[in-house]
Parts: sequence; C-alpha cells; structure tokens
Amino acid sequence: MEKGNLEMILEDINGKFDLLLEGHEGLRSEIRELGRKTDERFDMVDFKIDVLNKKIDGVDEKLSKKIDGVEEKLTKKIDGVEEKLTKKIDGVEEKLSKKIDGVAVELKAHRADTEAHRGMYGVREE
Repeated sequence: MEKGNLEMILEDINGKFDLLLEGHEGLRSEIRELGRKTDERFDMVDFKIDVLNKKIDGVDEKLSKKIDGVEEKLTKKIDGVEEKLTKKIDGVEEKLSKKIDGVAVELKAHRADTEAHRGMYGVREE
C-alpha cells in the first residue's frame, strides 16, 4: 500500500471520527437540555403539589370549624329541648300529685260519710 493511499484512508477515518464526535456532542447537548427541562417540570409539579396541600389544609380547617359550630348549635338546641321537657314533666308530675292528693281527700271523706251512716245503709249479699 502506498503512503498516499494510506494517508487518504487515515484522513477519511479521521473525518469519520470527527463526525462521530460531533454526533456525540449533539446527543450530549440534547440530553443536558432534556435533563434541564425535566428538572423544571419536576420543580413545577412540586410547587403545584405544595399549593394543593395548602388548599386542602385550608379546606380541612374551614370544615372543622363549621362542623364544630354545627355541633355546638345542636348541643345548645338539645340542651334547650331537654330543659323544656324537664319543666313539662315536672309540671305534669306536680299536677298529678295534686289530683292524687285530691282523690285521696275525697276518698277519705267518702269513707267517713259511709261509716257515719252505717246504721242507715246496709249492704246485703244474697
């Protein structure tokens, strides 16, 4: 093989290596750009997740306050109803006690009247 042919082949191989190195540099550049874009997207996703977490925490706090308020209102209403029912029951109990006492007084009077007229009235069994 002649020296000129060998030099041409080496130049051709050298040119191909230069093309290969340029291709690798292009790929390396694209990979870096893809990595940068991916990092930016992950940062954006992290930011959005943080915002959503804060919103969820706010909603949780608002709902907790509303539930506590409803519970407090219901407790007050139940206490009011319980108080009213207790008063009504106490009133009914008082009225019944008075009526029972009245019946007892009338029964005592009737018994006394019956015993006073024992000679006049008689109960016969046949």
